[in-house]
Amino acid sequence: MAQTNFPATDGFYFPAEWHKHTATWLSWPHKGESWPGKIDLIYPKYCEFIKVLTEGELVRINLVDEQMTAVAKQQLLAAGVHLDKVEFFQFPTNDAWCRDHGPAFLINPAKKQKVIVDWDYNAWGNKYPPYDLDDVIPTKIAERLGLPVYHPGIVMEGGSVDFNGKGTLITSTACLLNKNRNPQLSQQQIEGYLRNYYGVEQVLWVNEGIIGDDTDGHIDDTVRFVNEDTVVTVVEANKNDENYEILQENLQALKSMRLLNGKQLNIIELPMPEPIFYQDQRLPASYANFYIANAAVIMPTFRGVNDQKALDILQLCFPDRKVVGIDSTDIIWGLGSFHCLSQQEPEV
Repeated sequence: MAQTNFPATDGFYFPAEWHKHTATWLSWPHKGESWPGKIDLIYPKYCEFIKVLTEGELVRINLVDEQMTAVAKQQLLAAGVHLDKVEFFQFPTNDAWCRDHGPAFLINPAKKQKVIVDWDYNAWGNKYPPYDLDDVIPTKIAERLGLPVYHPGIVMEGGSVDFNGKGTLITSTACLLNKNRNPQLSQQQIEGYLRNYYGVEQVLWVNEGIIGDDTDGHIDDTVRFVNEDTVVTVVEANKNDENYEILQENLQALKSMRLLNGKQLNIIELPMPEPIFYQDQRLPASYANFYIANAAVIMPTFRGVNDQKALDILQLCFPDRKVVGIDSTDIIWGLGSFHCLSQQEPEV
């Protein structure tokens, strides 16, 4: 339907991830090229992720066809998942990264209404064609749920933005100003889209993302809100590591930022895992790629010395939820982890 207004002017905003969810949306992994030689190894941990999610909310999964649905049900049952907590949708996808191709749900609590924003999607600057099926997923979901859809007409990925639910969004120049996304737009114009279509009043910018991140610097690998005035940011202890300077620059930028109420950000430092390589490729392993679910915060672990330290730090950040670590050593070969794989649907 033609839109005469923006979500923001219609009273809608994108809530923080800790806002109560109706469901978590996923797209079942099936593209072998995303996990070359390893895709069969990821399903046990992927299903463990779903099992933890179902302790507090519905899980809604996009699948290609009946055959894939049957296989998924077998895998989930083998992992002990109660299938009455899972809904299956035959919406074909190209890949599994639902954070980036899935719907952006916005809410208007006063009117008890929910809408979907369907941003354009080009697989992180046309790196991994085809992506035509992924690009239409938000509108397919909106049609099934009977929700209005807004179409901004520019490229945007869910992993490139993070929200405090109180008017502030944080992102990176490395991603949103990359010429492979929206080369026709200035930083000021992009901020206008963010304000109008996410319902925020303030956009905060850091510069870079971590080494090995093929998304050109998604914020969900570096800086995440854990409450309305607190962020965790990953830091690298080894001064010889190529991430050290990048993450120190981000930390210094965060220290200079102010929220809408004039407050400084509370900043909690989260360690980086030890570098992970597979077939001589550095992988974008980061403890910041956690997902905040209703009943838990699910953090990727990497069989490393900093796993427990990171879990303990996050547990202090989320006293109302248990923080669960799930081994992501095989999943990260796909160049993303649990936050990249999931998209929350908030309650109104």
